Amino acid sequence: MSDALERLTARARACRICVEHPLGRPLPHEPRPVLLPSSTARILLAGQAPGTKVHNSGMPFTDASGDRLRSWLSVSDEEFYDTKKFAIVPMGFCFPGQDAKGGDLPPRRECAPAWRAELMALMPRIDLVLTIGGYAQAWHMGTARLPSLTETVRNWRAIWDAPGKLKVLPLPHPSWRNSGWLKRNPWFEMDLLPFLRSEIRYRIN
Repeated sequence: MSDALERLTARARACRICVEHPLGRPLPHEPRPVLLPSSTARILLAGQAPGTKVHNSGMPFTDASGDRLRSWLSVSDEEFYDTKKFAIVPMGFCFPGQDAKGGDLPPRRECAPAWRAELMALMPRIDLVLTIGGYAQAWHMGTARLPSLTETVRNWRAIWDAPGKLKVLPLPHPSWRNSGWLKRNPWFEMDLLPFLRSEIRYRIN
C-alpha cells in the first residue's frame, strides 16, 4: 500500500462522522469502519455495507454472503483477502443497524461522499469494478444503471462493452435472501458467472 493510501485508510478507519456529524439519526452503536483498499490490486469489490458478523470480525465478507461471493468469483479465502489482488471498499464502511423487520439498513449517507473519491484516486491500478447491489451501482455506473437491479445485471454485456478506463460488472448482493432471485434468473449463473470468473483469473494470476 502506498504511504498516501495508508494514511488515508487510517483516517477512514478512525472515522466517526455518522455519530458526530450525522445526516439524520446518528449511528446507533460505536462505529467500526471496515475496508481493505489497495494501491496495487486491479479489482475493486464495491459492496454495500458490513453486516453484524463483519461488524464483529472487523474483516469484510466474513459471513454467508462472503462465502457465496467467493464461490461466484471462484477464489479461495487466501486469494480473496490478498490486497495485491482485491481491494474491498464498500459504499458504507460501518454496519448501519437494522430495521424493524431485522433487515440491514442502507449504507450511511455520510460515508461515500466523505471518502470514496479520495480513495479511488489512490487506487490507480483498479481496472475492474464489481458493483455489488444497487447502492454501488448507483455510485459507480451513472446512467448505465437501469431502473431495477435485475435490468442492470441483465444488461451486463452492454455495460462491459461501454468505452472507458474502468470495466464494470454489476452483481446482485450475494445475500442468501437473494436465493429466490437466482432461481428466477438462471442466466446469471449460466452466462455472467463464467465470464466473471475468467476475468478475475486473468487479473489475479
